[in-house]
Amino acid sequence: MLKTEDTILLLVDIQGKLAHLMHDKQRLFENLQKLVKGIQVLGVPILWVEQNPIGLGPTIPEVADLLPTVKPIGKMSFSSCRNDRFLQALRNLNRRQVLIAGIETHICVYQTTADLVDLGVEVHVVTDAVSSRSAENKAIGLQKMRDVGARWTSVETALFELLKVAGGEPFKEILRIVK
Repeated sequence: MLKTEDTILLLVDIQGKLAHLMHDKQRLFENLQKLVKGIQVLGVPILWVEQNPIGLGPTIPEVADLLPTVKPIGKMSFSSCRNDRFLQALRNLNRRQVLIAGIETHICVYQTTADLVDLGVEVHVVTDAVSSRSAENKAIGLQKMRDVGARWTSVETALFELLKVAGGEPFKEILRIVK
């Protein structure tokens, strides 16, 4: 199970030009917003990467505007783990569980997941907060991540798993976010 003290959220390449080409993009954007807001309520740290930000543009405002105190880590490799700044940020957080969301499922999310698993990290893929340009490529990416040892989850499953109890102000805030 995910634990708030062991988990980080990793947002992968949710950038303008590419993000708007995603299969079912409106649902993706809504789920990413719910995930980020819920994670913030729970006090879980967030890492945020951007693929070739000069070429693909910045992260979509629907997500970036929720992260005013977090700076994105630019990368050129498909896997975030092939970027020294990312690896250092991950080490500095000293967490063993990564909740991963973003695009594209079958490329950057998959390669990052595979490398994280190789590093001994427990990866939980938020299946309703990842996408690719086609549903087929999303399905292939999800299956490949499961094949390398990642677990699947959803926005609501992850948030309530981290929350643990149905009471208190965090519970009320999470309910408002997911409805």
